[in-house]
Amino acid sequence: MSSPSSPNLLTGLKRGVMHRCPNCGDGKLYRRYLKVEADCEVCGHHLAGYPADDGPAYFTILIIGHLFVGPLLLFPFIWKAPVGVVLPLTVLPLAILTLVLLPRVKGAVIGALWAMKLRKAADVPEA
Repeated sequence: MSSPSSPNLLTGLKRGVMHRCPNCGDGKLYRRYLKVEADCEVCGHHLAGYPADDGPAYFTILIIGHLFVGPLLLFPFIWKAPVGVVLPLTVLPLAILTLVLLPRVKGAVIGALWAMKLRKAADVPEA
């Protein structure tokens, strides 16, 4: 069990991608596919206060679109094969890749928000 650390962007990103609490690195970040735990079961850090919102979806689309769809268009089979063959061979793997990548990107966004100390206004303690 590691102790809570001071916010560091690289640490937050790494822990988020691994679906771990960005504060301690031991607790689970999610209770379901994309549902963030309210509080870390290990360190008690309030995880639901980070406003990830639509950012992870946009970043996932950006990554999939630029790293996979763009280069995929350079392969001749995309343009020459029948549509009934191309669609299942491209859309299904891209959908699966998107579903696998989305929770990791969301974790990375939450880790980055933790490192930058950005929380929802209702969750920020008054000074």
